[in-house]
Amino acid sequence: MQTIGHVNPAHGAESAGFRGLKAVYWNLEAARLYEEALSRGEARISRGGAITADTGSHTGRSPKDKFVVRDALTEGTVWWDNNAALSPEHFEALLADFRSYAEGRELFAQDLYGGADPSHRVRARVFTEYAWHSLFIRNLLIRPEAGEVASYVPELTIMDFPGFRADPARHGCRSETVIAIDFSRKIVLIGGTAYAGEIKKSVFTYLNYTLPAKGVVPMHCSANVGSEDDPAIFFGLSGTGKTTLSADPGRTLIGDDEHGWSKDGIFNFEGGCYAKTIRLSAEAEPQIHAASLRFGTVLENVGMDEITRQVDFDDESKTENTRSAYPLDFIPNASRSGRAGTPKNIVMLTADAFGVMPPIAKLTPAEAMYHFLSGYTAKVAGTERGLVGVQPEFSTCFGSPFLPRHPSEYANLLRDFIAKHHVDCWLVNTGWTGGGYGTGRRMPLRVTRRLLTAALDGSLNRADFRRDPYFGFAVPTSVPGVEPHILYPVKTWQDKAAFAETAKNLIGMFAKNFEKFEAHVDDAVKAAAPSSSLTA
Repeated sequence: MQTIGHVNPAHGAESAGFRGLKAVYWNLEAARLYEEALSRGEARISRGGAITADTGSHTGRSPKDKFVVRDALTEGTVWWDNNAALSPEHFEALLADFRSYAEGRELFAQDLYGGADPSHRVRARVFTEYAWHSLFIRNLLIRPEAGEVASYVPELTIMDFPGFRADPARHGCRSETVIAIDFSRKIVLIGGTAYAGEIKKSVFTYLNYTLPAKGVVPMHCSANVGSEDDPAIFFGLSGTGKTTLSADPGRTLIGDDEHGWSKDGIFNFEGGCYAKTIRLSAEAEPQIHAASLRFGTVLENVGMDEITRQVDFDDESKTENTRSAYPLDFIPNASRSGRAGTPKNIVMLTADAFGVMPPIAKLTPAEAMYHFLSGYTAKVAGTERGLVGVQPEFSTCFGSPFLPRHPSEYANLLRDFIAKHHVDCWLVNTGWTGGGYGTGRRMPLRVTRRLLTAALDGSLNRADFRRDPYFGFAVPTSVPGVEPHILYPVKTWQDKAAFAETAKNLIGMFAKNFEKFEAHVDDAVKAAAPSSSLTA
């Protein structure tokens, strides 16, 4: 076996059970990975320097193909209503076949960290079949200092082989695509999909399992901090604006997707950003646009002119879930430490597909827990395989696909931190106004930014508030620079009766969804539910 690059010789590929490999390329940096990806026909270079790669039939995650090994460790700790189980025997057969698949092949390996706080990070070694996947995860996770590689000992091992095809009969899975995690052995196997986001989400899932036991709440959120040492976190699923809204030129970006909150403050799990690029423009999102055109960036499924090599961020022919993966330091005002103190504000982002929720509301602690557990948003086309258009979704903790444990564990930890530190909580609708999807329009980004600025600088706390007649939470009656009618969702609808009916239907959806959490919350959280009786 040929070894190229730098690795701890006492913990090479053999320690992961590989035998008969042709070569392993260890911890290569961007320039060499570009050469390998281009020479192998995996990717192309665009004007500006970013490489573009297509992920084939999988242009988003495959949540129905994700499995957790059910064994003595996980039997009583994993939320099995939300996680598909795989037997240890099936996983063992799958692992053996992954290793056999790798024989005679060249692999790429990156030794990285998941977690900017040394007390809570995981050492993740990622083996990939594709060079561009190696660059992707090198961009997305935290890269050790050069001197650390020689003594690096992996804790979590990920094997990512898009060319592997699972056998449901032999491996106990659903299809030829499989994402399987064994928490006991600390191994993740990803096969049959070239969508690189599966790699980073596997690290997130692992931390979601391990950190709560240490009193750390893992969160599917972006985070930034202002000059007044006022960190803010933004919960939300893909497409709700986590990356866009946290990339504020007036605040320091901590991270755009995954963070932990411990007694010492918040910390990024990652070392990069994974931004949606559909209809990305330099005018609306200058920092993300500039980062997405640089050398070292990986573009997924982004259209490109074959002659000029100019990328087209408006091209949705492959998917609406076009993506840009770049190191965090490509954002000029990004944090170099990936850490900050205790949040002053929590923002829960929802893309309301029905268009009946206000653009911003202030939440009591009980209301914050209700909406955190509800996780109401909309799934946007492309973020999951086979999804078309926009569909309403209740994704508990704003990250249901990545939660190995019961949501109440995360919610209780978050509630304790909010209460202890008196954190202000806000619900922000980045979805539709003036009607639902297909009738109304998307909430203007300038409105959302103005409202968030007022919330984060404290001025919104001094506004007059009204009680929303459907959802019960407090909504400002006016905000400088924001058209007054947009703060009253019913006023943006031409058909007021249709608005009332739609709002009551959504309230019914909230109630039905929350039934499964009622045994895990106190009376104050139950009373925070939206109710049609409020309009009586």
